[in-house]
Order: sequence, then structure tokens, then C-alpha cells
Amino acid sequence: MAGQSWSRGVVLHELPTDKRLFHRIFFDAPCEIQMGERVWSSEVLDISMKGVLARRPEGWKAFPGQPCEITIHLNGDVSAIVMAVKLRHIETDRLGFVCQYIDLESASHLKRLVELNLGDQAELERELSHMLANQVGKPPDS
Repeated sequence: MAGQSWSRGVVLHELPTDKRLFHRIFFDAPCEIQMGERVWSSEVLDISMKGVLARRPEGWKAFPGQPCEITIHLNGDVSAIVMAVKLRHIETDRLGFVCQYIDLESASHLKRLVELNLGDQAELERELSHMLANQVGKPPDS
């Protein structure tokens, strides 16, 4: 979104929600959710190659379908996973986001996180192949 360089990365199609194609990894990490000029601090509850479930921050005022950017802090502030996401669903205390775009460096961090938690190289390869097979030509408009 604003200030982000989207020159290299993976852009993803939205997938049907009735069949989970990506394993969810329970993951506790601080994050920021940006929508337009507004930024909320939150916490990741789980993550997958396709999206993020985060704690709903106080004062949240958005509706499903709205584009956002989520920054998930790894190792303090040493590295981060940054995704352009779309708000998929809102619950009382949680927000579900579907990934629309992830840059290559963030995708590498996410791949490593999933790899460490899955413990199954074949399953990781399947998820990566599915993610890449659903990419589209260019990043979303900022």
C-alpha cells in the first residue's frame, strides 16, 4: 500500500473458502494492520500461506472486502512478513484476512515459518505449488 515497493513478489487469486488448501500455523506475534491512513496494533493468532487471523483491535472500523496491509514482526523488529490483504471476515474478537500479495522476502520468511511448523517437505512443496499456480500478473493498486 502506501510507500511499499511491489516490484517483485507473488500476487494471489482469492480461493473458495469451503476447502482449506493451506495449513494454519498457530503463531503468536505482534502485527500492525494498516487501512488507508489508519494503523492498528494487534496480534497474529494464526497464519498460513494464504492469510492471517489476527486479534480484533479496539476501535476497529472496517467491513469485509476492504483492502489492508498487515506487517507481522518476527524476532522483535529484525524482520517482518508484509502482506497486502483483504479483510475476509470479522468476529467479535478476531479478524480474518486473505493474502492478495506478498513480496519475495516476506514470502521467504513465511515459507520458513510454515516449513518449521509442518515438518513435511512434500506438504510444503504442495502448498507452495498451489500458491504459485494461483498468482496473477501484477500487484494490487495501492
